[in-house]
Amino acid sequence: MNALGAVHGPAVMRRLAGAARWLTTPLFPDDYLSLVNPLWSEAELCGRIEAVRPETADAVTVVIRPGVGWKPHRAGQWVGIGVDIAGVRHWRTYSLSSPPGRPDGRVTITVKTVPNGLVSRHLARRTTPGTVVALTGPAGEFVLPEPPPARLLFLTAGSGITPVRAMLYDLLTGPRAHQGTAGRKNIRHSPAHGTEHPGSPDVVLVHSAPTPEQMIFGAELRHLAARFPNLSLHQRHTRIEGRLRPADLTAICPDWAERPAWVCGPRGLLQEAAEHWPADRLHIEHFRAAAQMRVGEGGRVRFTRSGRQIDADENTSLLAAGEDAGVLMPSGCRMGICHGCVVPLVSGRVRDLRSGQAHGEPGDLIQTCVSAAAGPVEIEL
Repeated sequence: MNALGAVHGPAVMRRLAGAARWLTTPLFPDDYLSLVNPLWSEAELCGRIEAVRPETADAVTVVIRPGVGWKPHRAGQWVGIGVDIAGVRHWRTYSLSSPPGRPDGRVTITVKTVPNGLVSRHLARRTTPGTVVALTGPAGEFVLPEPPPARLLFLTAGSGITPVRAMLYDLLTGPRAHQGTAGRKNIRHSPAHGTEHPGSPDVVLVHSAPTPEQMIFGAELRHLAARFPNLSLHQRHTRIEGRLRPADLTAICPDWAERPAWVCGPRGLLQEAAEHWPADRLHIEHFRAAAQMRVGEGGRVRFTRSGRQIDADENTSLLAAGEDAGVLMPSGCRMGICHGCVVPLVSGRVRDLRSGQAHGEPGDLIQTCVSAAAGPVEIEL
């Protein structure tokens, strides 16, 4: 650069920057990037669906390429998915079924459709590759410690296998499988195979599903068990053998009471596990807030800004009631964790669906996803 260019270079750059600001007003450069490729936007975390693979007649695995801003997850965590349906964005949370650090940078969720499930049916039946969805960052504490225990038990039922699938791959094929267990003898005994296996921990997986055909990842789990001698798989087909009870575990895994347990599945399974395991050895994942079923309450819920109202029973969350009334409800995890659904209470009292306790004064901020009406309620929405 000559002397004149060296002197006037900064001034020229300032003029160019000013011109760029003028050209992009009222939009910002990030707005243009999102038009070219939504995954480049730093303003909103998005992901592109690249495949939807059937697992069973009512479950699919959705392969997602996250955009800029995605932070690596830990096996067992969940993610929020924002899906636009008929011009309205609906948020749901799903466990990540893929282990961390996939070479292709993709992540997966595995969705089981539920009756009248707006988002699950949309993802499973109507979503095509190329669809862009909104994402939250990974979250949740249903994860393994560092280092993992020498022996552990996974107890799952139905779609409760989804976070555990990620853990299994992380333990058996990921970096953990080659690290051993620090500070301990690196030899694990597998009771199912009667052999000793060096490396990753001794894992027992007990998984229930109504039938073999309804077992999500059934063939995959059997392949893993055949490949890794330190993984013992017990499959329970409840329509044939009946529901698994904690008393059945002694025959399946004689040392079950000594193993830390990770349990995920229907509420009944979680409640029974909580009654049989010491709290310091039990890790539970709730797919939705555990509600205290009540009788004789509920009330009319009025949304003051929109003028809409609806009668809700004692077990319907205010979030669900608002959506049923056509109110645009803020939401996030829908489990009482992220506080993305918090709104002001104008009048009335609400009942916490987890504890059953009634509370609330005018002006209080309430979590609509885990609160139900305890009489007439007015909410500022």
